[in-house]
Amino acid sequence: MSPVIRIGIIGDYDRTRESHLATNEALKHAAECLSLTADSIWLPTDSLADKTHLKELESFGAFLCAPGGPFKSTHGALNAIRYAREHDRPFLGT
Repeated sequence: MSPVIRIGIIGDYDRTRESHLATNEALKHAAECLSLTADSIWLPTDSLADKTHLKELESFGAFLCAPGGPFKSTHGALNAIRYAREHDRPFLGT
């Protein structure tokens, strides 16, 4: 069994957006190339607007700010980005 990396994708998932579908596939492919399993979970930005919900971000080892916004809550996206920066978590934004 390969090690698991838990990745939080900051964004509002829309299965009709090609960029969102490609994000899932790219993370899966990259993890397989590194002999890892990616547990990627989309984090709706409106749920991150209230800082009390940021505690849930502790379980993620890395974050990706999703391509192809717009975000339902820019404030929520910025809260999650700030969390990643302040807690020294790997973060990639587009």
